Amino acid sequence: MELFALIFQGCLGALDETHINVLVSSTDKPHYRTHKGQIATNTLAVCDRNMQFVFVLPGWEGSAGDSQVLHDAVMQKGGLRVPQRCYYLCDNGYANSNGFLMLYKGVRYHLKEWGPDALGHLRCASYYPIKTQIRLIMTCFLLHNFIRREMPNDPIEAQLDSNVYYTTNIPDVDGVEFVDHSEPSTEWMQFRDDLANAMWLHRQRA
Repeated sequence: MELFALIFQGCLGALDETHINVLVSSTDKPHYRTHKGQIATNTLAVCDRNMQFVFVLPGWEGSAGDSQVLHDAVMQKGGLRVPQRCYYLCDNGYANSNGFLMLYKGVRYHLKEWGPDALGHLRCASYYPIKTQIRLIMTCFLLHNFIRREMPNDPIEAQLDSNVYYTTNIPDVDGVEFVDHSEPSTEWMQFRDDLANAMWLHRQRA
């Protein structure tokens, strides 16, 4: 566990998008239609290593690309703040860039089992106006966090022998520089390779 903490030093958690079905007017349906034909909102969700959601951006049309939504989250005032030299894990729908470490393509991971896709089962659209539907989505995220705080030891996780919780050390806001873009970076490609090599070497020595 100490080696894990050392290798992933600076890892704040994980982020992903999830499409949540919504009801919109016939005029707006083309904008909210996903590549799978669903009428949904593209919601960006960011969680820490304790599976608490620390940032949620719902409301984007289902046709919006993941990288586009992340770019908006980073650029907007009061948006997602990632301190320099820290990062979130994300899938290959995003760019491997400063603050966002993309997983390797073609490799099986379990990111969605503990990451932001945890609320992906919200598939039933409501009949409320779209603004109210977005508020309901936010409410579900808040309820999730409340349950995680009140029940930190999940019995299902205990059965899987995986109820290990981590603290996320984020530097004090004063004087901290934050990531201000999400463009691809060769530096972060190398950073990912270095992490993978360190883990592989440890596996060979074990």
